[in-house]
Amino acid sequence: MTDIASLETAGEAVELSSELDWVQRLLLDGTDGVATRHRTAASVAISVEATARPFAVGHMTQLARRAWNSGGGEIVIEDVCGSGFDVRALPKDGRAEFTVRWRPSSTRVAARHMLPDRFQLLVREALLHYPVLWWASVHARAPLHAVACTAGRNVVLLAGPGGVGKSTLLQSELADGGRATSDNLCVGDGRTVWGLAEPMRIEGGRGPRTTHGRVEVHLSGRVQCLVPDQIVVVKRGQGDEAAVTACDAETAVRSLVTGTYAAGELSRFWAYAALLAAGSGIGPAQPAITETAHAFAARLDCFQLLLPRVPGTRLSDVLGRVEAIA
Repeated sequence: MTDIASLETAGEAVELSSELDWVQRLLLDGTDGVATRHRTAASVAISVEATARPFAVGHMTQLARRAWNSGGGEIVIEDVCGSGFDVRALPKDGRAEFTVRWRPSSTRVAARHMLPDRFQLLVREALLHYPVLWWASVHARAPLHAVACTAGRNVVLLAGPGGVGKSTLLQSELADGGRATSDNLCVGDGRTVWGLAEPMRIEGGRGPRTTHGRVEVHLSGRVQCLVPDQIVVVKRGQGDEAAVTACDAETAVRSLVTGTYAAGELSRFWAYAALLAAGSGIGPAQPAITETAHAFAARLDCFQLLLPRVPGTRLSDVLGRVEAIA
């Protein structure tokens, strides 16, 4: 009998099972130890079947190239996100069910073995993260490429593009007992932030190798959700010391929105989510990212943090200095 794992991620309760052991290991390794065998009432069910038979689409209407849907909301997508997996999605009764089959071309098989780091991330995205992020958007939670964490007495939403230094700031806070919803991707509704359960990816540590010369490590201090009290837009500066200044809401909104759309981890998500929305008739055609960013910025204090040339800035320290001046 196939083992079933349960986890909370992006505000959704997920049930995950696979008849292919290597896929189950790959997906579970990507949940950073959050998954358990304790059964819960799931809002998203993901089941990987061992068969290589194609899904039947003769009764369906073609939705797009290599995608079909039925009048009942069922959607079939071949080679989803270029992963080598076919998926059948069926949202019903407040629950989204995804059935997955490994049916790769020779190119996809080669990618699995020649580019294992990239293949691993792609499979996690296509089979687990993207379905959950889409279903979260149906429930009015938009994906954000941002970090929600504690920094001293503050709860901060860190905005900014990938590679600017958000993860390095987060590492320092976690090492001092801080809490965070995630390292990279989250969902928000304008008030609360829920994290996507995945490992932290850092440079210069020890752990399984991943892309861009980074390794995967456990994210300590993980909590399912946080309610931020300020937005901090992170940028690279040219000075020798960190500098924090107040910024307007539009600057914070622009950083949240552009950082999300530019994130490599979400590059394949937009087309996938659009197909699911078009085929099912459920949820927004596009997640409400701009609206959510405006909702956060309208209720929170907004700051801009210019990082110095040399790493080592403590977020709680620089924000503490701002509080002392205020």
